[in-house]
Amino acid sequence: MASHRRPKQPSRTRVTVLTTAAAAAVALSANAANAAPSEKLGKDEVKAKVDKLYEQAEQATEKYNGAKEKQQKLQKEISTIQDSVARGQEELNKLRDGLGSLATAQYRSGGIDASVQLFLSSNPDDYLDKASTLDQLSSQQVDALKKIQDKQRELAQERAEATEKLKDLSATRTELGNKKKEVQSKLAEAQKLLNSLTAKEKAQLAQEQQRANRSSTERVDLGDTPPGSGFAQAAFSAAQTRLGSPYVYGATGPSSFDCSGLTSWAYAQAGVSIPRTSEAQSQIGTRIYNQSDLKVGDLVFFFNDLHHVGLYAGHGQILHAPRTGTVVRYESMTTIGGPFMFGVRV
Repeated sequence: MASHRRPKQPSRTRVTVLTTAAAAAVALSANAANAAPSEKLGKDEVKAKVDKLYEQAEQATEKYNGAKEKQQKLQKEISTIQDSVARGQEELNKLRDGLGSLATAQYRSGGIDASVQLFLSSNPDDYLDKASTLDQLSSQQVDALKKIQDKQRELAQERAEATEKLKDLSATRTELGNKKKEVQSKLAEAQKLLNSLTAKEKAQLAQEQQRANRSSTERVDLGDTPPGSGFAQAAFSAAQTRLGSPYVYGATGPSSFDCSGLTSWAYAQAGVSIPRTSEAQSQIGTRIYNQSDLKVGDLVFFFNDLHHVGLYAGHGQILHAPRTGTVVRYESMTTIGGPFMFGVRV
C-alpha cells in the first residue's frame, strides 16, 4: 500500500537563504552582462599620467621642504628663548636672594623695614605702586626692587613668546606630516599605474628613461652664453659634478637631490647661502624676465607657483633635478612641462 505521507517542507530559514543567494546570483549575472569591459591604458597614456603625478608630487615636495625648514627654524628659536628664560630665572633668583639678605640684615639690626616686609608678603609686580609712598625706601632698595620687577616682566614676555612658538611648531609638524603623506600618495599612485603595464612595456619605458638620462648628462655646449659671476659659475661647476645623481624628494645632497635641494647645495659649495625652497629662492637677487639676458649659473623658475627651479646652463638649457625617476641632468627649457617664469641672479 502506497504511503501518503506529506513531503517534509524546507524550513523558513533555508528558504530565505536560498532565495537571497538566487537573487544575488541573478544580480551579479545582470551586472556582468551590462558592465563595459575595462580599458587597459596604453604605455604612452600611463607615462602621461605618471608624469603628471610626479609633477604634483614635486609641488607637494616643495611645500614639505618649506614646512620642514620652518620646523627647524622654530625649534632653534624656542631653544634660544628657553635658554634665555633659564638664565633670566637665575638672575631673578639672585636678585631675590639679595633682597632676602637685606631683610636678614635689617632684622638683626633691630627689625625688618616696612618696605621689605611689604615686598616679602605681597605680589612684587605691584610692589612699587604700593611702596612708592613709604618714606623709608632707600635708593638701594628701590633699585633692587625695580630690577626684580623688570626681570619678572621680561621673563613673562619670553614665556608667552615661547608658548606661541610651541603652538606654531605643533601646527607646522602637522603640516609637515600631511605634505609627506601627499607626496607618498602621489608616488604610490604613480607606481600603481606603472605596475599595470606588461613586463615588455615596463622595459620599454625604463629604456626610454635611461636613454634620456644618459644623453642629457653629457656636457652641454654653452655657445656664446656669457658666464655668470664668480660664485654663480662656481655653483654651476659644483652642480655639474652631481650629474647623474638620482632625484629624491626632500634630499639636499651630496648623493641625491630634489630641484631646490640641488640649487641650494650648489650655491653652498660656492660659499653662498640661499634659501631651501624654490619659492623662497625666487625672492632673492635680481629678477631677469628675458631669457636672452640669462647667464650661466642664474637660477631659473618654472610653473605659475614656482615649484621648480634649476641652474641656467646656456644655450636654452638648464641643469636641474627634474622629478622622481630621473637624475640630475641637462634639459631644454622648452621640455620642462611648465612655462619659464623668470630667472634670478644671486
